[in-house]
Amino acid sequence: MNIVLVEPEIPHNAGAAGRLALATGATLHLVKPLGFEIDEKAVRRAGLDYWKEVDLRVWESFPALLETHPEARFWFLSTKAKRSAWEVTYHADDFLVFGRESKGLPESWLDERAIRIPMKEGSTRSLNLATAVAIVLYEAERQVGHLE
Repeated sequence: MNIVLVEPEIPHNAGAAGRLALATGATLHLVKPLGFEIDEKAVRRAGLDYWKEVDLRVWESFPALLETHPEARFWFLSTKAKRSAWEVTYHADDFLVFGRESKGLPESWLDERAIRIPMKEGSTRSLNLATAVAIVLYEAERQVGHLE
């Protein structure tokens, strides 16, 4: 499974996504620009002692990621999507794409591959990025059967 954070702004969310990737065997993809540093000094200062074990890929742009994986299936997470994340049948090599904390993904990306996490109507605008990653990643992994 692949977790993609497009232009993440908050280092703690990326750190939590890294821990989720490590716990599930997923690959974490970070798409620049990043709102924080991930060099060795910054990672050490943040206390991310597990970071060097994360299968991490950093991309200059989202098109660069797409070009490298032309046959891959991408799922775009958005509160604006009509389709529920529970309606999808996931494959082991799918890419789960999450937008930046302040703006989400561009609306132009929200086609039939756009999915949302069901929430009680009127309850909240959105979930924390790391929480959203955990919910969808674990549903995908449950379906695929990697963690049994």
